[in-house]
Amino acid sequence: MSNWGTTPQLPSVLPQGSRPLSYSQAIAEGMQQALSIDPRVRVFGEGTTDKGGTYGTTNGLDAEFGDDRVFDVPTAEGVITGMGIGMSLAGLRPIVIHPRNDFLLVGMDQIANHAAKWDLMFNGKYTVPMAIRTISCRGWGSAAQHSQALHSIFAHFPGLQVALPMTPSDAKGMLLYAACKATGPVMIMEHKWLWKLTGDVSEGAYYCSPGPSQILRSGDDVTIVSMSYGSADAMIAAQTLSKSHGIEAEVIDLRWLRPLDVSVACESVARTGLLIVVDTGHIQFGATGEIVAQVLEGVGPAALKATPKRIGMPDSPVPACCESSYFPGPNDIVNAAANLCDQVSLAGSK
Repeated sequence: MSNWGTTPQLPSVLPQGSRPLSYSQAIAEGMQQALSIDPRVRVFGEGTTDKGGTYGTTNGLDAEFGDDRVFDVPTAEGVITGMGIGMSLAGLRPIVIHPRNDFLLVGMDQIANHAAKWDLMFNGKYTVPMAIRTISCRGWGSAAQHSQALHSIFAHFPGLQVALPMTPSDAKGMLLYAACKATGPVMIMEHKWLWKLTGDVSEGAYYCSPGPSQILRSGDDVTIVSMSYGSADAMIAAQTLSKSHGIEAEVIDLRWLRPLDVSVACESVARTGLLIVVDTGHIQFGATGEIVAQVLEGVGPAALKATPKRIGMPDSPVPACCESSYFPGPNDIVNAAANLCDQVSLAGSK
């Protein structure tokens, strides 16, 4: 698991601070600290101990902590997930790594019917404190079975927490929370195209538990709510909107899909009156619809100056070619924001 494929070198969209790390470096540091902090932590997954070390995030951990705590496993997603549940019930704190989120579907029964429900079924007597790291792997012709973003599916199930870290700081802090502090299963849905994104990361251990969204960029003209790699696209788009259109967009990184907190988005939309929601998954039956619905419930439709716009993957499987025209990007966000602002301007001039 070392092929970074078409992972882009992103422009600087985050504050670099005094200690800039890449997304992958931050995850690697979080893994090492989790194993150091809690002797109950175990790390295993497909390719965990190979020379690529799950895109560089697990390199050297088996040598430092021993192969009884960090080890590779066969390609059997249902079995590995079941192992993690069993370890949790026995008092350990496993980090189960699924390098491609597409194949979490093979372990869906274990995740949705066992890990998510065990606490409730046994009235809190038994819990499953398990971290599941998984990755959306778009690019380099990965095609229909290797390029999906399935976070909305898992966010459907009560009992699961679903994290969508975009910043390197969140990638580390959410992992440490899931591995060392959470009382139930936490899905950490990473995105391969964020591996090279850099941002300020604190050196010591810290824990990003579920909480409110983060305003990455302030603005008064339009609200862009985004998640995962969509937040990087939104930041790039916001820079273009400011320079080329004179439009100041407020970019809100959702951070957590379950539990979903739209309070920051509601405050922003109440001020701007315009809403765009950006997702890395499909639009139909996806996260964008739920976010728009909850924001409308929060602020009321009268607060909106125009119909909200949703941006995400088309309603078709991912092709093995033509990816640049299939996946949405910053230009789609720029066009949507410019069109919404034009609608408001035209309505005001009548």
